[in-house]
Amino acid sequence: LLADFPALFLSISSTSRPPRGKEKNGIEYFFLKKEEFQKKIQMGRFVEWALVHGNYYGTSKDAIEQAFATQKSLLLDIDVQGAMQLHRAYPEHCRRIFILPPSIEELEFRLRARGTETEESIKKRLIHATAEIKESHQFDSIIVNDSLERAYRELKEILQNKYHLEPIAGPQNG
Repeated sequence: LLADFPALFLSISSTSRPPRGKEKNGIEYFFLKKEEFQKKIQMGRFVEWALVHGNYYGTSKDAIEQAFATQKSLLLDIDVQGAMQLHRAYPEHCRRIFILPPSIEELEFRLRARGTETEESIKKRLIHATAEIKESHQFDSIIVNDSLERAYRELKEILQNKYHLEPIAGPQNG
């Protein structure tokens, strides 16, 4: 998506959870100690944050303000709670797209196939996902990720037709 839409920039969230596998600080997340995350919350340095599965996740205000200052479109990969907070903070600028699994059973299969989650973590994630799916009607667009290629095509069409982002020309955009 970032290669197809050069005006789109990925916001890297912060988390208090430890890195999984080969995750690197500043690439997948900014990994913070729980106390450091809590201090930034108290200082009002997150535009949105949540405590999920015992760990904090959030988007720094600095990332949002920098995007506004440079007139960039910022892509955030956040949960429902974060999307609602972000929408309350920036209602004119926030566009919410919900990526929906085809079913809870398929989501469970995908989580297990990743091989990075404990049984307890998978159960928590499925409970959390069920609750989030019930809130999907509040989003501007919903895409069912039953086929990666079809879901990606639909996402690109939404960005182009609904939000007027211009893709680059070339074979990857076909």
